[in-house]
Order: sequence, then C-alpha cells, then structure tokens
Amino acid sequence: MVSRASTETELFGLLRGIPDPEVPALDIVELGIVRRVELGPDGVVTVDVTPTYSGCPAMRVIEQEIVAMLCANGHDRVELRTVYSPAWTTDWLSDEAKAKLKAYGIAAPGRAVVDQPLVPLTSAVRHAACPYCGSSNTERKSEFGATACKAIHYCHHCQQPFEEFKAL
Repeated sequence: MVSRASTETELFGLLRGIPDPEVPALDIVELGIVRRVELGPDGVVTVDVTPTYSGCPAMRVIEQEIVAMLCANGHDRVELRTVYSPAWTTDWLSDEAKAKLKAYGIAAPGRAVVDQPLVPLTSAVRHAACPYCGSSNTERKSEFGATACKAIHYCHHCQQPFEEFKAL
C-alpha cells in the first residue's frame, strides 16, 4: 500500500506537468499557484490554488487543467479551493524559477514591496536587466505587457524588446 504522504507527493508531481498558460516556462507548482494538495480518506483530492492576482484570466484554464490531469490519472473526485490569504507574491519564485524566466526571455522580478496593504498593478520604474544580454541599459516602454503581471522593456545595448515579470 502506498502511504498517504507519498501519494500527495505524487499528486504534486502530476501537477508539475501543467505549464502556466501565460508563462509556459514555469509550471503551476513552481509558480506557486498550487499551494496544497491533499488526498482525503474518501478519495477526494483537494487542491488549494492561489491566483497570481485576483481576476487573473488564466485561473479558469489552470483549474480545468488541474481537474483534467488528476482525472486522467485516476482521481475523478477533485475539489478546488481558491485561497487568497496570504496573497501570492513573486517572492515565492525560487532562483531556479527566475533562471527559467530569464532563459525564456522574461526578466525576473525584483523583491516585492511588502509594506503596502494593496498590491499595485503599476510599479516603480526600474532598469530591469535584459534577459538576452544582461545589460541594465534598459527602458520601460509600457507598464503592461501581454498580461497585467508583465511590463514591456527595451534594451538599448542589444536592441531587443523584452517583458519583465513585475514584482507583486
């Protein structure tokens, strides 16, 4: 018989196979969207998820992918719970995840400002290091990129546009 702890570890492993639809360089576990997975004695798999920000348009797709992945692997009773507190933060990204963002062409976020009661969608302009050449001779061109959690920058050194994952 497989122990409950190892089964939950295996469930986390399954969910690591789901890429984030907006940043496919990262999976939903390493991004920190999946907070907890629990296999109940009744066979129900409960998954706690935290959106990167409230109103994130990718959450419905992510939830559908979680249910589909678990069902495809024999777990047809899935309960999803959205957990808003503590709020998701880019500070949860590991150095490995930040390196994956850079390799994908997205500048990794700096440290998030934690002394604010609300999470701003705009942030102080910083010269994000270019993920292509490493130069800090960059300029923010738009506060918002393809998604609200990214900004668009331009590198004056290698002349490449790139996105920055904002610190939230």
